[in-house]
Order: sequence, then structure tokens, then C-alpha cells
Amino acid sequence: MSTTPDWKGASKRVFGTPRGRLLYLVFAAGVAVLFIYNLFSVYVGPNESAIKVVTVGPGSGIQAGELHTGLHFVGPSEHLYTFPTDLQVLNLTNDSSERSDTEDLKVPALNITTSEGYAVTVDISVLYRIEDPHKVMTTVGRGTAYESQLVIPRAEQILRKRFGELDAEDFYNLKKRDEKSKLALDDLNGELVPDGVKAMGVFVRSYSYDKAYQDAIEQRKIQDQTVFKNMAEAEMATADAERKKIEAEGEAAVKVELAKGDAEKQKIDAEGELYQRTKAAEGEKEIKLAEAEGTRLKALAYQGTGSEYQVGLKMADALKGTKVIVLPTDGDNGINPLDLKSALKRFDVTP
Repeated sequence: MSTTPDWKGASKRVFGTPRGRLLYLVFAAGVAVLFIYNLFSVYVGPNESAIKVVTVGPGSGIQAGELHTGLHFVGPSEHLYTFPTDLQVLNLTNDSSERSDTEDLKVPALNITTSEGYAVTVDISVLYRIEDPHKVMTTVGRGTAYESQLVIPRAEQILRKRFGELDAEDFYNLKKRDEKSKLALDDLNGELVPDGVKAMGVFVRSYSYDKAYQDAIEQRKIQDQTVFKNMAEAEMATADAERKKIEAEGEAAVKVELAKGDAEKQKIDAEGELYQRTKAAEGEKEIKLAEAEGTRLKALAYQGTGSEYQVGLKMADALKGTKVIVLPTDGDNGINPLDLKSALKRFDVTP
């Protein structure tokens, strides 16, 4: 007994019924739609734009206008060619890791001959974008022709010309390099913009000289730096001497002012002391005058009426503590102690 499947009979049983024929038609229609979709549609991705080209029939040729991101249907005689619209980078370098993946677009670093005739190898990056895909399509064609036939040859020519105007040592000068980069950018846009491409920037990333010239430049730079160092040290010494001079003048001025202040203080102290002595002498004079006036007045008092009584009182004071002798005060032998003249006469004392 045979076990081979009966596909023919099975297909008759399935597609021989109305439902089977409907499924068959649906399946055939899906295959046809998928075939037509793949054959007559093109998807334009992000950061892309497309140009339609009609190859046969009325209005054949490159069609005006751009097609942007999305699904676009094309006829049997129509083709869409896409171009990138985002920023593109052209690296002119000997470093293979920074070159384009396309073999034709691997551009080596520029070998530039300077105004003095020296060779300098320069790595440069050029940033650009496609501004008008229709112009690119009509002037240089589809694919990467805009890069290989437009951007690269004109960039090499213009960059070699502009940077060749520099002296060898000018590559060390950032300002001069930037000036040439700007001039090269302007020249490059003068060549690219009419064809639908615009350069956005030119950047010198590195440069190198042949070894002999590199050694000579380094030696010259060392000598220049030595000269600058000596000049700076001389200026520093001059500034230090000026600083010391100013400090000495300041210290002398301070000493002069201090001496003036000390002399003024001594003068004020002397004037104060003189004033004090003068006032003390005047006071002492007034005291002496007062004492003399007192003595004078006292003498006048002794010479006036009743002065003998005052003398007696003084004598009484002088006789304090002596023994008392009682003498008669009346009669022939009477003594009047207050009669000084009579007492002196009695004791034979001549005044």
C-alpha cells in the first residue's frame, strides 16, 4: 500500500469549492500587490531627498522638484535617485580609519608646497551638505558623483592653492591658518554652490614637515624662546630695580616725616615745659610778693598804735615755761614789765 500524499486530489478538494477558489484569488491578489509594491514603489528615508527621472515617454528626463521622506510610487519608466541631506564630511588624511568606506573616495592628506618651497603634509576636513539635489543631478549625475567629481577635485585644488600661500612657519600661527581656511571656504562655495552643494567649514586638523625642516624649526623656536626668556628676565630685573628704588624712596620719605614729627613733638614739649616754668615762676613771684606785702603790713602794724602791747605779747610767748618771779609793780622799786624802756634802763641796758 502506497503512503505518498495525494496533493492533486487534495488541491481539487480545496480549490474545487467556492470557498477554496475565493482563498486562491485572495492569495493571488496579495502576491500581485506585493510584486507591484516592490516593482513600482521606492521608500525615501530620513535625511534623504529623491529626484525622479523618466526614461521613456512624454516629459522624459530629470523631473523638477524633490521627493522627501516616505513611500513614493513610480511607473515602469520612472526611477528615483536619492541624495543625503544631512551634513557630510570629507577627510583628506593618510589615516585609513578616517577615510570613506568607498575605495574611490579615500583621499590622502594634502602635500602642500609653501611659498618658500618647503613641503608640508596637511590633514584637512571639509564639511558640506547637498543644498539642491536637482542641481546636483543635472550637473554631475546620480550616486556619489557629487563627491568624486565635484567636491574632492575642487577641494584639493582650492585648498592646495590657498594654504600654499603660507610660509612654512605660518602653519604654527592659528590666526593665519584660520584666515586661509575662510578664504578657501569662500572659494570652494564659489565653485560648489552653482552645482547644488554648499561647504560649511574647512578645518586644519594636523600638519607635519619633513624631518630636516622640522628639526630646524624646533631649533629656531628654542632659540627664539631663549631670547624671549632673556628679554623677560631683563625686564623683570629692571622692574625689580624700579620697585626697590620706589621702596627706598618711600622709606626715606617715611623717615623724613617721622623726623619732622619727632622734632615737632620736641618743640611742643619744650614750649609746654617753658610755659609751665613761666607760669610756675609767675605764681611763685605772686606768692613772694604777697608774703613781702604781708611782712610790710605786719611791720607797719608793729609801728602803729598799740604796738608795744604786741611786743609784750611776743615776749610773753617767749617767756613761756620759765619760772615766775613776782616783782612789785608800784612804789619806787615797782617794775612795769610792759614798760620796756624803764626795764632796760633799770638793768643798764642801752637800746
